Formats: sequence, C-alpha cells, structure tokens
Amino acid sequence: MASGIWIVDRHTQHLEFHYRVEEVLYSGHTAYQRVDIVRAPILGKALFLDGRIQSAQVDEFIYHEALVHPALLTHPHPQRVLIMGGGEGATLREVLHHPLVHQATMVDIDQELVELCNRLLPEWHQGCFRDHRTQLHYGDARAFVEAAPEAAYEVIISDLTEPLEGGPSVMLFTVEFYQKLAQCLTPDGIFAAQAGSADPVYPDFVASLSRTLLEVFPIVRVLWAFVYSFQLPWAFVIASKHHDPLDLTLSEIKARYQDRDLQTRYYSPQLHAPLFALPPYLEELLRLRGHVISDQSAFVWQA
Repeated sequence: MASGIWIVDRHTQHLEFHYRVEEVLYSGHTAYQRVDIVRAPILGKALFLDGRIQSAQVDEFIYHEALVHPALLTHPHPQRVLIMGGGEGATLREVLHHPLVHQATMVDIDQELVELCNRLLPEWHQGCFRDHRTQLHYGDARAFVEAAPEAAYEVIISDLTEPLEGGPSVMLFTVEFYQKLAQCLTPDGIFAAQAGSADPVYPDFVASLSRTLLEVFPIVRVLWAFVYSFQLPWAFVIASKHHDPLDLTLSEIKARYQDRDLQTRYYSPQLHAPLFALPPYLEELLRLRGHVISDQSAFVWQA
C-alpha cells in the first residue's frame, strides 16, 4: 500500500474501504458529526462524515441525479419541494434545474457543515444557496416536518445520512415520522430517499425502508445505481400517493425532460425505466429481509 494519509471507511466489521488523501481541505468536528473534506486521487474533492464517504467530485452527479430526477419527472407539476439534509447543496442544485419549482426548502441540522460545503465545495452547489427560490433552514428535519402545514409540498426528498448509532438521522426513517410526512404532501405528492447499499450482503436498510414506506404509501418503488466512489450499488426509494414512476411512457418522460430543458450526465429518459429494473437477488432480499422501522424499533446501521 502506498504511503501517506488514508481515510478508512469502515462499512461493517468485515469490510473497509481505504481512500488515499492528497490534500486535507478541512478536518474537524461540528456539533453533530466529524467532517473531513479532502482531495483524493481519481475522486477529486470528497466529503466524509463520521468516517464514511458521502460524495466525491468524480461521480456525485450519479447519486444526485438518481435521487432527484426520477421523482421530479414523475410528478407533472412539482412546484414546492422540501429537501431534508443535503448539506453539500447538490440535491438542491438538481431540484432547481426544474423550472416548475418555485420554492425549494432545504432543512439541515448542521449549519456548520452547510457553511463548510458552501465555502469548500462550490462544484457541488454551484451557487444554488443564493437562488431566490431557495429557503434554507437549520434544525431537526423531524421537528420541521411535524410543524409543517398539510399539503405543503408536491415532492419531499430525503438526502439524509444513514442511521448510524448516535448520529442525527436515526429517528428520520420511522413509520411514525413517515405518517406525518405524508400529511405534508399534496394528494398527488411524491417522496424520494437515498436508501443505502444494494449489494447482496448488506441490503437490510433498503429492505427495511421500503417495507416501512409500504405501511404509509400505496406505491413504493426501489431503484438503484452504481456509485463508483462508494464502490457499491446504491439504492433509492420513491413512495407516492398517486403517481407511479413506472406508469410513464418513454414519450411522456422525453416530453417532460425537454419541456423542463434538463441537461443531465447520468439520468436520461431512456434510463428512467431501467433504473427500476432490479436483479432477482435484490428483489428476493427486499421480500425476505428488513422490518418495519418504528420509533420503538429504530434501524441503526451496524458498522
């Protein structure tokens, strides 16, 4: 192994990923988590939270486009969007690419992290924090949602960290929370969330999350993409009260994509349906693994 500084991302007790660091741009703790922003070979700039990679310059567009565009294109008129988490600003960036959106509200508990990303990761946010449609709030997303009025948003996006023990996201994946979140959506509202790894060994988070959402929403779809910097296939979930992302025809998706003048590097109308085509192993694991996540039985990722 080459010498120098390395960040070790301990995925589980049996699996670690090692990333060599060329330059440390920031390393320290906020009130909520450890933050490392570094420059790494091949990856470019990269953000690590509590030792786990969150985003890398080489491929962040894959993650953020897969999280945002299938949901927003499934909705015919997404005007008000709520983003939970998303400190780098890239999820907000992709949401604001949709001209129908006239209000994008981002709620993140960690103001210091957002300010670090604003300063050190301009390639991610591309100035979207200054967009006139952006409303930025600092605080707990659960408290924000519980205080929000009914039918306030057409789309809600969860770009939260995985529920690590002692982390800020543990209580943001429970059935009680999603019941309240569903009330904040319009009758045809859509919810989208990052859902962790979709590999054959550690699918428990996406299995539990999709099972939990089925307790609240009539339509739940899992999609996936391979994220190079994570070194894993990654899952996302769309839950809807009315619109099914698989009901759209290719011509309908193309029309919406063109009408909104979208320009993407990963997502495309042709890729929309294939993103939801899961391999048999994952379909089986989604049926057999996981449990309904509740306030009394929260999911905590066992690293």
